[in-house]
Amino acid sequence: MKALIETIVTPLVDHPDDIVVTETEEDSKIVYHLTVNQNDVGKVIGKNGRIAKAIRTVVYAAKTETNKRIYLDIM
Repeated sequence: MKALIETIVTPLVDHPDDIVVTETEEDSKIVYHLTVNQNDVGKVIGKNGRIAKAIRTVVYAAKTETNKRIYLDIM
C-alpha cells in the first residue's frame, strides 16, 4: 500500500525525495500517514481537497488481505 501511495503522489510534487509514508496499525484499522515537503502540501491537497479526496478514493478501493479499514492522513 505504501508503494501505491508513493506512486500516486510522486508525479504531483516538486520534491519527490521528501515523500514519507508511515504505517500505524491498530485493532480495527490501518492508518497511513503521508508527509510531503511544505511547498508541496497544496499540490497534494488541491482546490477544496479534490486531489486528496481522489487519492483517498483510490487507496480505499485497493484490496488488502486483512479485513481492517484503511485510512490515509495527509500532513
